[in-house]
Amino acid sequence: QVQLVESGGGLVQPGGSLRLSCAASGRIFSLNAMSWYRQAPGEQRELVAKITSGGSTSYSDSVKGRFTISRDNAKNTMYLQMNSLKPEDTAVYYCNAGVWIGGSSLYQNYWGQGTRVTVSS
Repeated sequence: QVQLVESGGGLVQPGGSLRLSCAASGRIFSLNAMSWYRQAPGEQRELVAKITSGGSTSYSDSVKGRFTISRDNAKNTMYLQMNSLKPEDTAVYYCNAGVWIGGSSLYQNYWGQGTRVTVSS
């Protein structure tokens, strides 16, 4: 019913920047809170940043001051601007969204397929 598609991952040197996007499509009435998670090899998935439907943001301590989450409600798209990247930021990044399904009273949580970010020289 709803798809989340991430893009923008890749290989970047330490200190570099990347911008991730998460585009939502399908039977969307409205998007609630949206979040970025990441999972490094051998680690559990962790919350990186969250943005509410009203635009309030929160970040994990490990990325605060370096990453910026934003959203364009007209495009049903969320972004993650990542600056001053470190090798420890290497992970698969996933987007997550709470969605009110169009034409129904259903509220469901969706995940994207992930985009890989590698920070290495």
